[in-house]
Amino acid sequence: MRRPRYSLTLTGLLMLFVLAVVLLIGPSSAYANTRTNGAGDIPYYARIEATEEPFHDEVWAPIVFYRPPECIPVDFDLLEFYDYENAFDCQPPTTDGFIIWDDEPWDSNPIQIKLHGLGAVPVWFVEWPELQEAMADDELKIGELADLPSLMIGSATFYNETLHPGASINLVARGTLVEDGRIFQLHANLLAGGIPNVQLNIR
Repeated sequence: MRRPRYSLTLTGLLMLFVLAVVLLIGPSSAYANTRTNGAGDIPYYARIEATEEPFHDEVWAPIVFYRPPECIPVDFDLLEFYDYENAFDCQPPTTDGFIIWDDEPWDSNPIQIKLHGLGAVPVWFVEWPELQEAMADDELKIGELADLPSLMIGSATFYNETLHPGASINLVARGTLVEDGRIFQLHANLLAGGIPNVQLNIR
């Protein structure tokens, strides 16, 4: 049975209306996010903080440095993570990348930060029980970390990190240990409030 002509006309108008809404509203939603470069120059020093359990397996705790360890202020508590007053003077950053913001940069929350290494990202390895003991007073300074007996210093020639603030972090690093040239491979991820998953191979 043939449908009335006016039904087809109404259907066509409805489809055109929906298409217009998609074209007009869709792009504005897509462009609400803003991307900025220069993610390596953010005011923190190292991937360790009081609000999340540090990356570790049963033996080792790897700590990635986003800035040269030698220029970190000796009185700064690394567990505070951010240092808006001094971190920008600690140069050069060891990583770079981009940030995707929810809206206007710095006036909204970042929803993703992507970093890559600039050729020699410092990665320090200390035994997990030693790090736990050093953090027992809820404070960790660079000198205290450097004095841990088990410290092994590495340099990552490859480094990639994807951070969704407040949700998850995933990082991959490959490089060598400075002291004996052994190769390390690190893959670590963490969901907010969860337990770190760390796969570390040193050979």
